[in-house]
Amino acid sequence: MRAVVTGLGVAAPNGLGAGAYWAATLAGRSGIRRLTRFDATPYPSTLAGEVDGFDAAEHLPSRLLPQTDSMTRLALVAAQEALSDAGADPAELDEFGMGVVTANAFGGFEFGHRELEKLWSRGPQHVSAYQSFAWFYAVNTGQISIRHGMRGPSGVLVAEQAGGLDALGHARRTVRKGIGLVVTGGVDGALSPWGWAAHLASGELSEDGDPATAYVPFDARARGHVPGEGGAILTVEEREHARRRGAPRAYGEITGYASTFGDGGLRRAIELALADAGIPASGIDVVFADGAADRERDRREAEALVAVFGPYGVPVTVPKTLVGRLASGAGPLDAVAALLAFRDGVIPATPGVRADPGLEVDLVGTPRPARLRRALVIARGHGGFNSALILEGT
Repeated sequence: MRAVVTGLGVAAPNGLGAGAYWAATLAGRSGIRRLTRFDATPYPSTLAGEVDGFDAAEHLPSRLLPQTDSMTRLALVAAQEALSDAGADPAELDEFGMGVVTANAFGGFEFGHRELEKLWSRGPQHVSAYQSFAWFYAVNTGQISIRHGMRGPSGVLVAEQAGGLDALGHARRTVRKGIGLVVTGGVDGALSPWGWAAHLASGELSEDGDPATAYVPFDARARGHVPGEGGAILTVEEREHARRRGAPRAYGEITGYASTFGDGGLRRAIELALADAGIPASGIDVVFADGAADRERDRREAEALVAVFGPYGVPVTVPKTLVGRLASGAGPLDAVAALLAFRDGVIPATPGVRADPGLEVDLVGTPRPARLRRALVIARGHGGFNSALILEGT
């Protein structure tokens, strides 16, 4: 069975909706700016990728607002966009033939922060009953499945930045087991004082206050990353299921996936994904890199790419420099960019980055027209998670 992507939904700091995100990405418009969610002045890092101008009340039923964290609201809106884009009405499909597989790294941090503040300042009687699930890693999967009546196999994966690709890989596995349609991807966010403390504890945040230079992976100036919120939700279907119900399009197919664990496992993950897809390294036309913006981690990623593809052997891009690292939302958002790159024949750029020549990586600095058939998407999670996904145009 073949797993194809039929719908795209995006909530990104530089664009709400797949069309807005893609237009901003090709134009090099950044969503990274000084934090507005709270006063970040006392902190050493003050920049983030915030989804600007999002009013949940314009998109969701009022009954959902008291029980959802901001990242869950973004996930629900992205899921609705993906289903609409796929031309799929869940009410017309088998409820047990649809599943939901998402990834999450933080859970509902902002919701939890607010309710814990109520606990210590006003007492337990003021804590919302919704705290029991709104903070939980699986909440996006649960809320999407409830809203759309999807009662098939579902789950959640937690592997920090790598988790979103793991969710897509598991969605393909679910489709291969006979489930017709899976809503999958990742949306994350922890832009509250409590969440910001967790980000800072990693020691990996950039302290540069200039949005143009704060997040520059594969650059000698790299001194950490900028976090963000958002991500992407996709509909993945068995190809014949999509054809039978009259899906308007298939953006591409998931043909390879692998994950490994350990600092030295990235090259192995790439090689396993290539083997899973049944193609040589020369079959890859573009790499959407992880781009940690840490000199040592960038070097290790570059070494893995050179070992597999050779020096300057394949175009490499990191469009997430325009939105920040979105934890579990990063990989699915890169997958969306890869699928739209197939459609439009252009590789999005890594704007503002001057590639370190010692890394021997062909970093795409401006949008590059290209005939694209296959893309490799890479993600690494804090603690040693490595994931690689191969997409092929249809």
